[in-house]
Amino acid sequence: MAFLPTSYEEMKQAGLDSVDFVYICGDAYVDHPSFGCAIITRTLEAFGYTCAILAQPDWNKDEEFLQFGEPRLGFLISAGNIDSMVNHYSVNRRRRDKDNYSDQGIMGKRPDRATIVYSQVVRRLFPHANILIGGIEASLRRLAHYDYWDDAVRRSILIDSQADLLMFGMGENTIIEVADALNSGMKIQDLVYIRGTAWKTKSLDSIFDDYIVLPSYEEVKTDKYAYAKSFMIQHENQDAIQSKMLIEPYDGWYVVVNQPPLPLSQEEMDFTYSLPYERTFHPKYTYIPAIEEVQFSITSNRGCFGNCAFCAITSHQGRIISTRSVESVVEEAKTITKMKNFKGYIHDIGGPSANFSRPACDKQREYGACAKRECLWPRKCPNMKVDHSHYVEMLDAVRELPGIKKVFIRSGIRYDYLMYDQDDTMFDRLVQYHVSGQLKVAPEHVSAEVLDKMGKPRKELYFKFVDKFYQKNKQFNKNQFLVPYLMSSHPGSTLKDAIELACYLKKIHHTPKQVQDFYPTPGTLATCMYYTEMDPRTKKPVYVAKTYHEKLEQRVLMQYSYPKNYALVKKALIKAGREDLIGNGPKCLIKTYPPRMVSKKKSSKKHIDK
Repeated sequence: MAFLPTSYEEMKQAGLDSVDFVYICGDAYVDHPSFGCAIITRTLEAFGYTCAILAQPDWNKDEEFLQFGEPRLGFLISAGNIDSMVNHYSVNRRRRDKDNYSDQGIMGKRPDRATIVYSQVVRRLFPHANILIGGIEASLRRLAHYDYWDDAVRRSILIDSQADLLMFGMGENTIIEVADALNSGMKIQDLVYIRGTAWKTKSLDSIFDDYIVLPSYEEVKTDKYAYAKSFMIQHENQDAIQSKMLIEPYDGWYVVVNQPPLPLSQEEMDFTYSLPYERTFHPKYTYIPAIEEVQFSITSNRGCFGNCAFCAITSHQGRIISTRSVESVVEEAKTITKMKNFKGYIHDIGGPSANFSRPACDKQREYGACAKRECLWPRKCPNMKVDHSHYVEMLDAVRELPGIKKVFIRSGIRYDYLMYDQDDTMFDRLVQYHVSGQLKVAPEHVSAEVLDKMGKPRKELYFKFVDKFYQKNKQFNKNQFLVPYLMSSHPGSTLKDAIELACYLKKIHHTPKQVQDFYPTPGTLATCMYYTEMDPRTKKPVYVAKTYHEKLEQRVLMQYSYPKNYALVKKALIKAGREDLIGNGPKCLIKTYPPRMVSKKKSSKKHIDK
């Protein structure tokens, strides 16, 4: 099966004079099921619709947007696999020097706020064409949202982009329902009933469904309490079954958000991943760095009931887990083994949380996820069913295939869910077969106050996991290590909490090579805390490290052993009244006097979480 056409010439070579949809994407064209563009266009193709892909067009050249002519049914517009602002800027708002989703990693192939820019260009060139926006950038900006880069509350992207319809969440079913409706002759203005869509209107007279009117844009952009109230209503209406329609008033307009799309059934998931992807980038490119980790990886599930405060997966994919059949995953693995550059290693089988392979409890498929209760925080819900059997069966089946040397798990193990399993089979399999020397896990912090704001389990459970991991290594005669993912400057993290984390790192002899500073991105509970400086769940004040210096203090404490950080670490310890951590004692973070700088590089030892 060939790639879909990416130029007028390729469209003609495919025997097409025009297409049903032109998909405009901020990423280079990679025909792999880890890329939203590939999934949506292959799904449309499977249902008989034709697509052309306009990948990373120069937004200053009209001819690039004009080359396919006006598509019969509409333009589909996405910024790509990640938000264009996150793609372009670090947490310090500095321009990145590499774009992993562009040819050879070259930066500058897409504009800032790509969804808006592309949509406005299309609206100018094709005033009467249908414009439908989607992808992660549109999905998480479907309503008014705090924008870290503007340091202000922005309007719904549906308003700013001048698009006709916004599709949010995982969109296979949504796009086919939209395509079928347009194909039948319906006007896009009449597509007001489809799950997973947002639309705008000047009157609510024709809406008869049960809905909630949110605080207006004018309110949330000036009143942080109103913003927090609006966010919590949205947060509690993300479940496909229990949620209500949400309406946000603007000056002269209403943005209407329908219920989220239903989670895919196993049969639907199997269908999506059975489509004829090329599993690589279009031959017109030299190399797309983003293919490296995913080309030989397999998505086995979607959704996440972990619902960490700093993560937007729940807002995009929902809390109810969708999973594939063992047979479907095995077939994809067989396809991978036939690829000419495959060397026997499956890099990953997983999803947002690799070991979530069933809904959190039996009632979720029928009644949905609880609006005001979490599955894993502050403690495990008594209704939760902890069961790894499907995932274990899947891993075993792929591992035993001819041509497979090793199957790794790199997409993230929820260590708390693993610890709650009374059956050690999954833990044993993990240690025996699925760790590539180091296993990355995400305790994120050790401070109880910070972990509560994150929606993460307390440190004691993580410590038990660490002990059990090394016990299992000893049992199976393995020499494998844990690498903890930790975050600085999360809302709620004070200088005191940062020092507590540094002391833990000292205890386990671990210095992170890179520090993940909290990044306020649209759609997350933690971003709401960051902006409003309150916990929207309780409306109580939350300390937020906002200035560059405050964030720097917490970051350098995680790398307290670096000589270049000595002065800053010492200043932070004195500021916090923790001079007891300065000196020659075994618990001290730094010496009394700065280390003598040497020019020669010394070999670094492996840091072990032990």
